[in-house]
Amino acid sequence: MPHTELEAPERLRPASPPTEGQPARDRLPSPTLAATALAASALNAPADTATTVAAAADTGAPVPRMNALSADTAGGSSGPLGASRAYPMPASNADASRFLLQAQLSASDAEIVSVRVLGYAGWLGQQLSAPLGPTGWDWLNGRGYAAIDNATRFYDATYPADYMLWNQLMTGPDGVRKRVALALSEIFVVSTNGMNVTWPSQVIASWWDMLCRNALGNFRQLLEDVTLHPAMGVYLNIRGSQKENTATGRQPDENYAREVMQLMTIGLVQLNPDGTPKTGTGGATQDTYGQSDVTNLARVFSGYDFDLSQNVNTVEPVQGRTIGNTTFARLPMVLKPSLHSTMDVSFLGTSIPGATEGNTARRMALDTLFNHANTAPFFAKQMIQRLVTSNPSPAYVGRVAAVFASNGQGTRGDIAAVVAAVLLDDEARGPGGLAPGGSFGRLREPMLRMVQWGRSFGLASARGSWKIADQSNPATQLGQSPLRSPSVFNFFRPGYVPPSSALDGTGMVAPEFQLVNESSVSGYLNFMQNTLLNGFYVNGPDVPGAQSTSANGYDITASYQREKEISPDAAALVARINLLMAGGQLSDATVALIVGALNATPVNAASTAAAKLNRVCAAILMVMASAEYLVQK
Repeated sequence: MPHTELEAPERLRPASPPTEGQPARDRLPSPTLAATALAASALNAPADTATTVAAAADTGAPVPRMNALSADTAGGSSGPLGASRAYPMPASNADASRFLLQAQLSASDAEIVSVRVLGYAGWLGQQLSAPLGPTGWDWLNGRGYAAIDNATRFYDATYPADYMLWNQLMTGPDGVRKRVALALSEIFVVSTNGMNVTWPSQVIASWWDMLCRNALGNFRQLLEDVTLHPAMGVYLNIRGSQKENTATGRQPDENYAREVMQLMTIGLVQLNPDGTPKTGTGGATQDTYGQSDVTNLARVFSGYDFDLSQNVNTVEPVQGRTIGNTTFARLPMVLKPSLHSTMDVSFLGTSIPGATEGNTARRMALDTLFNHANTAPFFAKQMIQRLVTSNPSPAYVGRVAAVFASNGQGTRGDIAAVVAAVLLDDEARGPGGLAPGGSFGRLREPMLRMVQWGRSFGLASARGSWKIADQSNPATQLGQSPLRSPSVFNFFRPGYVPPSSALDGTGMVAPEFQLVNESSVSGYLNFMQNTLLNGFYVNGPDVPGAQSTSANGYDITASYQREKEISPDAAALVARINLLMAGGQLSDATVALIVGALNATPVNAASTAAAKLNRVCAAILMVMASAEYLVQK
């Protein structure tokens, strides 16, 4: 990022109402904390986390450990949560924050204390056992977005889906589940942009809820639910795909058959168990599948359509348009046998006779993909890339893939176990990844930066509107918005290498850099500069629609409660932001630069609230513009 963005805080100024929606790592000894002292400090977190932990550590009582592992959570004590690790406990608050920022969407004082007490596996085991939070579907309906009214036409609108998704990410209590669901949304891609169907926001809400429901479940069930979901039916043309017609030359649509193999399960080339490509004569890679496999697999997915068995039509009186209800969006698609191919299927070594009942044929095909030798390393590497680092070692991939193959109790495809293996691996937790100039880490995606900011600093919607719109414009917004991928290939490819960069010819990749260009860099900084200070201007926060009302205004703002309290002390302010946002990874030089810039405009206890807010926002902006924040290690 350009150093020119790290300037004095007076650069921040309130903007006119926009278009809607628009110190070094502390090293504390491993604490011995009394459970009562921990509970009080973790719940209240009245002071900075380092002070909280240090004060509680004086009691000398035993450290509370996690409860006994559930027999079926991520393989229980036989799985990755129970494995012996070189780094079972964080040595500092920064280590705990680093872990939290990989595992979920943000880090708080209370969570840092909890990780330091319970250890990585103890804390993660609790999160993997936590219940599902409020659903996107219920939020949409609770806000009135299922109403049939010509004035609002929610049945044709996609913007409620954006509001719902930002609300889910900013407020969901199940942060690990939401983080994994977001990662899955970039592998099993459906985009709001391509949801050309009645009630598109409800279809997207149902899709998101399905990802959340399966995020810590089993990959085989996820694959089943993805295949039969109305959103995928629309996006990759499963819905409406029909059997062969020799008279017209019609063939079953091949879109989903191709992408479910290429992007979601087995990839393009055959893999070793550690994710490295298998090679043949002359070192050439070997294809995983061919066109015949695609053509044959497409037959299995023919004949499916929405389940309208619970549909109730309403005639909208102004235009006389018949609108069905939203129930279909939550129901798996159903097979229409008369439209299903009865030709024999042969793909990837599996044969399915044409006389096989259609649903049975589908299950046999998905079982083949689930059990394919490529699926474990293919999925394992992508999850590591999404959560921890773009260039994991083959050994790291192999260890995670082995957990996909068996969670320790013989269960294949346990996603909770895979997540635990990804996050607890010594390569993820060890200090080696923090070495200056190393290749470990990943570029933080723009939408994750904004969600982290919102969750870290008390972003709230005064009227509950959460009207944060699509933020995909790279010139004036984030350049990314959840479930708004431009294509089925996601916002970026897992193997992307920036052209004419230092990575050329190294074998390393930088997927998220596919989002980066001159326009997106300046657009992100300008957008965050305004948003940090003002929040989001909302039209009609008191109504679900997009119309203006007398309540127009900045309905969605951050509180910065603790940050404003310590704002007169620039060093303390930057140390706190460094810990919560960057996991304590800002260098001494960067910290000094930011502190110096803040001190160029004096702020003291008697300063105005506006001056304190301006300093806080300037500090956060400079941290969020620094390379040591943008590259998450």
